[in-house]
Amino acid sequence: MKWSWKIAQFGGIGIYVHVTFLILLIWIGAVYWNQGGPSAAFYGLLFLGVLFGTVVLHELGHAFAAKRYGIPTRDITLLPIGGVARLERMPDDPREELVVAIAGPAVNLVLAGICLMALVILSGVSHIGETFLNGLKGLEFLAGQEQADVIDALPSLGVVFFSRWLAVNIVLVVFNLLPAFPMDGGRVLRALLAMRMDYVSATKTAAGVGVMMAFLFGLLGLFGGNPILVFIALFVYVGATAEAASVATRSVLGGIPVTSAMMTEFRVVEPDETIESVAGHILAGFQQDFPVVEGEELVGVLTRGDVLQAIASGRSEASVSEVMRRDFETTGPNDMLERIVDALRRCKCQAMPVVQDGRLVGLIDMENIGEYVAIQSAFRPGRRQASD
Repeated sequence: MKWSWKIAQFGGIGIYVHVTFLILLIWIGAVYWNQGGPSAAFYGLLFLGVLFGTVVLHELGHAFAAKRYGIPTRDITLLPIGGVARLERMPDDPREELVVAIAGPAVNLVLAGICLMALVILSGVSHIGETFLNGLKGLEFLAGQEQADVIDALPSLGVVFFSRWLAVNIVLVVFNLLPAFPMDGGRVLRALLAMRMDYVSATKTAAGVGVMMAFLFGLLGLFGGNPILVFIALFVYVGATAEAASVATRSVLGGIPVTSAMMTEFRVVEPDETIESVAGHILAGFQQDFPVVEGEELVGVLTRGDVLQAIASGRSEASVSEVMRRDFETTGPNDMLERIVDALRRCKCQAMPVVQDGRLVGLIDMENIGEYVAIQSAFRPGRRQASD
């Protein structure tokens, strides 16, 4: 994800922090500083770090459950709204998807159990309810105290810390198990439905539930004057509709080989051509990304973005070999289109060369895949009868 910095790696999975998370740190620190000075700011930021550490553990739960089924995780990125674990794909088996979906909340339940045991040790069983409610209110008792007072209050600090951490984990479990995409509960609902119906229908039903919940959150937020609920409503609505559209696209492309949609008439460029000449090719035709061929060997890929960047930096006379990408992905004519869509998104490229026995035989891009879907839809019997 753009504007993210890698801060750690665990189990081969990179942990990244988005720049907006740093803005949140500054804002939280300022709020607590105004309430109680440097000591309050320090403990506010400390607990925020614990909160996002909890989110990382939640996402690692998903990642390691997916790894069990041979699905790698690209990375985990921390955002102000939580964490995002980017899996290569979701499991095809509904039972496997169910396990992957509940693995994250299961981690929070384990952490909640640890917090509960700590509170029993620190405050006793009779005060659990009271300390939990205090945890929901936050670390308000720290505001206005000096550093020495905080150190003297370490037993109370331990109670407040674990009560608030308990509250955080319970809230994460409840929120993530709401039956709406993109939360885990939406995937749990889809997995359960997919055990009784086809995957596309299950996704449409689960997405429909998510849209209804989005409208409910939106109404509660607007009439209750709560902007957080309005934000959650928008988040849920976008997630539900995007998941439904993604699954619908994959269902249309399922089982269709690349050779059915790839371009066989396209332009290639040579390493010694200039960037200026390639810009002329872009203007003269429909093609934006170009395979670079030397003799009969595919040696690189030159994208429209690479061409524009070179021209903007005053390198229009540079050769293609100086600008082209030497590290690129290829596909075969018998690979499935549904996988190619994911691969194109993963590599952030517009087109991918199609290679067979070391020879360039075609080019596939998102636009051509879209055209293929549109043409196949037009050929459906229902469409033909309606036009007649």
